Amino acid sequence: MTEDPGGSGPAPETPLARLAALHGVATSYSPSPDRTVAASDGAVVAVLAALDVDASTPEAVCTALAARERQISARLLPPTLVQWTDGGPPAALASLPEGTRLRVETEQGELRSTTEQLPPGVHALRATTPDGRTAEAHLVVAPARLPAPPGRTYGLLVQLYSLLSRRSWGMGDLGDLAELSAWAGRALGAGFVQVNPLHAAVPGAPTDPSPYRPSSRRYPDPVHLRVEDVPEYAYALAEAAASSPDDRDRLGALSERAARLRDSVLAKGELIDRDAVWDLKREALELVRAVPLGPGRRAAYWDFLAEEGQALEDHATWCALAEVHGSDWSRWPAGLRDPRSAETARARGELMDRVDFHTRLAWLTDAQLGTAQRSARDAGMPIGLVHDLAVGVHPGGADAWAQQEYFAAGMSVGAPPDAFNSRGQDWGLPPWRPDRLAESGYAPYRHLLRALLRHAGALRIDHVMGLFRLWWVPQGEAPTEGTYVRYDADAMLAILVLEAGRAGALVIGEDLGTVEPGVREALDARGVLGTSVLWFERDWEGTGRPLPPERWRANCLATATTHDLPPTASRLTCDHVDLRHGLGLLTRSLEEERAEAAADAGEWLAVLARLGLLDGAGGGISTTSEEAQIQALHRFLLRTPARMIGLWLPDALGDRRPQNLPGTWDQYPNWRLPIADAEGRAVTLEELAASPRLHALVDVLRGVGGGAS
Repeated sequence: MTEDPGGSGPAPETPLARLAALHGVATSYSPSPDRTVAASDGAVVAVLAALDVDASTPEAVCTALAARERQISARLLPPTLVQWTDGGPPAALASLPEGTRLRVETEQGELRSTTEQLPPGVHALRATTPDGRTAEAHLVVAPARLPAPPGRTYGLLVQLYSLLSRRSWGMGDLGDLAELSAWAGRALGAGFVQVNPLHAAVPGAPTDPSPYRPSSRRYPDPVHLRVEDVPEYAYALAEAAASSPDDRDRLGALSERAARLRDSVLAKGELIDRDAVWDLKREALELVRAVPLGPGRRAAYWDFLAEEGQALEDHATWCALAEVHGSDWSRWPAGLRDPRSAETARARGELMDRVDFHTRLAWLTDAQLGTAQRSARDAGMPIGLVHDLAVGVHPGGADAWAQQEYFAAGMSVGAPPDAFNSRGQDWGLPPWRPDRLAESGYAPYRHLLRALLRHAGALRIDHVMGLFRLWWVPQGEAPTEGTYVRYDADAMLAILVLEAGRAGALVIGEDLGTVEPGVREALDARGVLGTSVLWFERDWEGTGRPLPPERWRANCLATATTHDLPPTASRLTCDHVDLRHGLGLLTRSLEEERAEAAADAGEWLAVLARLGLLDGAGGGISTTSEEAQIQALHRFLLRTPARMIGLWLPDALGDRRPQNLPGTWDQYPNWRLPIADAEGRAVTLEELAASPRLHALVDVLRGVGGGAS
């Protein structure tokens, strides 16, 4: 990137800039209010090419520009229109010729001749002008905003894999999640449990442990199954006990291996081995599948297959093909790269047994997710489970294969250079094409949200700014050689509010970092909550000091830390600086970094002292101890008007190890650490539930409903 003016980016009046603007492609961006950076011509041309627009030469630009202007001029309606229930008809309808007739077929099957008083949904609109021209569009009718949270509440934030119990097979599972939710709701008065994305991972050796680079966002990963909670498992055990010694020995060996995996993490300090866990569970689930389903279970399975339809068949087909050809579909035989080809249909038939296995796994996992949410709500939680939606998918995975017409080929999502990362970021995730989404009425987005919200009381959206625009990076180029591409934020928000409203769920947008002006306001206007992390809440436009609690926003989830940040104990002791120093990640001297970190923590501790929040530490501990300081930080959160307050579960035990250290790959065991105590000893769910330190911190938060300070 270069500064504008004088940079290599196209000036606003050039044909290339006009062409880019008509396709929602930016030619510059502003990393700060007083600075504008121009995108290179090469980046703009490459992004346009990914949208099937040839801008490779000046002649091609002029041709494409003329074609786009003719298309827009001749178009009666855009492919998708939005109508909010608190507003009038879409502006595009007002520009139709006088006398144009409208025909609306609602989702419910009704026919209307007007857009007035339509029920929420995605309806089919047809316009016919007096001279016989016609246009068809998707009409999204959405509620004005999402309801506010049911009172003020607090909850737990946890990475599920890290939460092992004495029943886990080497990593936390959905049985553990149900147990945690039932205990937290009944014994702690918690209102929700937020977990990491449970999306299906790309299988491999080793599997990428990051939950934010999945194979599929629509389907959960069966590695999270509690095998013993599958009803057919008990029958498999009984049949094995009554049959051959080989079957008994095989099941006995599975049980022994599960115990060894669990003990390796809990007793020996080893890392969570997702691949070993899945190998073991897959073997057990193959035995379980041999048990015939009873009539009721079979009917439920068939209902699930019918409801999920083509999407589930595609997902299971990819899983079956990946077992044969590897987990990157771009390297499969040419005919199999197309999910609709005759070769793929033939391969699906040949692999039908494996396809059925993977559809069965999706059904079982969905059922256990439902059980976990019911456990939370039955325990009195007003919200229950908060699921997490990753910003994208792996380019070689199931979603990218099955929905490839919706993804921009040769592009990757990332972030531009900023004050925190001068080189920018490339996340390796292919972006959705905004034009194809609009043409489909946002069908893949709608179906994705519906699937995630089925067993959720709320949905967290990672990098929620992606509803407005995403930074596209051409493959093979540095992140600096990218540019922003705009999405129809009104449509993306309308679909989100529509589907969350139908599910009776809240939405929490992760809006940390650099946020485009107007984005937070637009989200708040529609009832989407924000995310506020204590260490980032400063008076950036004034003194730069910690923001007083009364000046925090109300419509947010407020936390002391997140999975991408140091645990609070580490922040207070500056251990996180030493960790990054040991890995060679510091850009300044250790002394400088430690001094800055200590000053940051010291400034917050001074605020706590001034507000009297360090007094009355629970559990009979010293007010100067790190445990007392963590309690005080959460008292501060209670002083804010935030509607939801989140407790990072490792903070309740004094764990100092981050679950993820951005900027590292194999230098640090990201996404593979169990929850531990202050000494780094792995802690089980059962031990966690009995922890005096946890209960002392929870006692601080129990007053959230009454606005206690």
